[in-house]
Amino acid sequence: MTITAVIMAGGKGERFWPKSRTHLPKQFLNISGNKSMIQQTIARLENLIDISQIFIVTNELYAELIRAQIPHLPHDNIIIEPIGRNTAPCVGLASILIEEKFPHSTMVVLPSDHIIENEEGFIRILKTAVEVAQEDSHLVTLGIQPTYPETGYGYIESTKEINKVNDLDVHKVNKFVEKPNLETAEGYLSSGNYFWNSGIFIWKTAVIRKYIKELMPEMHDVLETMKAAFGTDQKRNVINSEFHKMPDQSIDYGIMEKVNNIYVIPCIFGWDDVGSWTALDRINDRDGNGNVIKGNILNIDTKRCIIESNGKLIATLGIEDLIIVDTEDVTLICTKDKAQEVKLLLKELRTQKLEHYL
Repeated sequence: MTITAVIMAGGKGERFWPKSRTHLPKQFLNISGNKSMIQQTIARLENLIDISQIFIVTNELYAELIRAQIPHLPHDNIIIEPIGRNTAPCVGLASILIEEKFPHSTMVVLPSDHIIENEEGFIRILKTAVEVAQEDSHLVTLGIQPTYPETGYGYIESTKEINKVNDLDVHKVNKFVEKPNLETAEGYLSSGNYFWNSGIFIWKTAVIRKYIKELMPEMHDVLETMKAAFGTDQKRNVINSEFHKMPDQSIDYGIMEKVNNIYVIPCIFGWDDVGSWTALDRINDRDGNGNVIKGNILNIDTKRCIIESNGKLIATLGIEDLIIVDTEDVTLICTKDKAQEVKLLLKELRTQKLEHYL
């Protein structure tokens, strides 16, 4: 059976502002290493899936960035969403386009902006996930073994039903749970049967289409209207007009939280979703005072800070637990415990009609 991949790359990476901007969001930046995050994602997948079978879902604004950064990706494999509508419509649209080109395939769905250090381990687990997904009508997800009580991730609770496939544990999923508070997250960590939701899913294309029809019938009807235009010169126009009718809903809420035959494979392969600036603490080396430093920096008595310069000298004295990011037109200064709330600044910029800083 053919294996295809769907990379979701339409996000703006707002919690990585001011480095991540509307015109150049996080997935197109070199956050770690000498390649952008989407280039790393493509290179990782090519160890298992041919580039002709890898698709990227994005919007018109980023199509040229993708063509520039991944020139060997077939142009037809860039799926343009006319408007952002969350992950369920993204998966739905990709599924019908993949069905047209690669019928009877198995889809791997994943974000464009995650870091995975052990790529060999990732591919080994992905092969097993594909094998499990190809058995009957199973939906499979990769769960990250939690190492601390993270409150910024959703979690997956597994049951005691565990199978061995290729020497890997494959757990039956009990339920998906939302981002917890700290006390709840600590309980999840100690229980041993909760995993971070990686947002990586594996299923047969026909199976996810079946569940969309059953659980999201309105979206199914929209997709069928789109399919009716396939093979005509109206295909793109119909997709563009019909897509606006799609629900703004996640695949987790629309499908995964309502299905019983879901399996999770626990993973330890150096994963990070790089969701905010504090991720740099986890994925970069720190100096003797716990600082992550990049660029032209002079620091004295500075501890546990993340500081990034765009060329201008940043001099610090006697500060702790701050994030300082200097770009050509914006300097961000915030405490680490507010890193998840950077979006509030963007909201205020819009309120004050300062959108040119976005």
